[in-house]
Amino acid sequence: MTEPARKKDFWDKIAVLLHPVGGLLTAMAVAFVGVKGSQLLERRQSLDTNARLYSELMSRREEAESSLRKDMLVSIIAQYLRPTGGDLDAKVLNLELLAYNFHDSLDLRPLFFDLQRKIRKSKDEDRVELQQRIQSVAREITAKQLFALEGHGRSFRRSVDLDELKAARGGLELEGERVVLRDTSSLVNLRVLSADLEQQQLRVRLEVPAPPDRPDLADTRATFDVSYFDFPMIDNTRLANGLRCAVTLSNFSPAGADLAIACFPGEYASLKDRPYYDEVIQKLREATSEEGEGSVLGLGPEAPPQR
Repeated sequence: MTEPARKKDFWDKIAVLLHPVGGLLTAMAVAFVGVKGSQLLERRQSLDTNARLYSELMSRREEAESSLRKDMLVSIIAQYLRPTGGDLDAKVLNLELLAYNFHDSLDLRPLFFDLQRKIRKSKDEDRVELQQRIQSVAREITAKQLFALEGHGRSFRRSVDLDELKAARGGLELEGERVVLRDTSSLVNLRVLSADLEQQQLRVRLEVPAPPDRPDLADTRATFDVSYFDFPMIDNTRLANGLRCAVTLSNFSPAGADLAIACFPGEYASLKDRPYYDEVIQKLREATSEEGEGSVLGLGPEAPPQR
């Protein structure tokens, strides 16, 4: 005997009603995903096209600017090195053009000192004004570079009493400064050894011990002269932790001098300041140690740095 047909309850009736609705919703969902996917692909292609166009425009702009700077540099250098007798005003003007346009890529200190020497030996009635012009442009460039570097690093100031310096034996030690940059703490110590009143420069000894948590790094010691013509992006000292330290002269008088010291990452130094090979290897090791991948290029943590 066949069993009597089961009477459909409320849920069966709901299922019958919702079955075509479910198919309709599925179709609508597929259509919605398709439309959104198409819009996303079109937007992605538009962004890629805009990025390629922007990159191409920037590349052409940089090429045109580099070509212009090259021609300008060759022309100014040729004018500056051309023997023009006692035309110091023209040389000062050419040096100003070089300083304002190429201060971040050329070491102009020899040109400044050479022109300063020629001005002091000349009998030009405007030699005081010419001397003030080259010092003014040098101080302006130094201030501009310090302002740019302070946005990526740390800086501090120190004053030097020249009378105390004369009385001190072995130089005048300035107060040290603890600089914390990129989770690295460095103690910057300065000692002023002597002062040249005629050249308006100081002989300084810089000492930066290695960080306590990095016993594998060496201490940094350097002795150099500091004048108005030392620009921080060009004239700086490499520290063992990949940073740079620049000492600049902001003011000089027979009574005293003011120093501005800036510590900043090495990638913000001048264009000609390339990293050493061991610094590149150290950066690669740090990157891979953070990712937990071990060594890079077959160099383990025990491999000694190379130069």
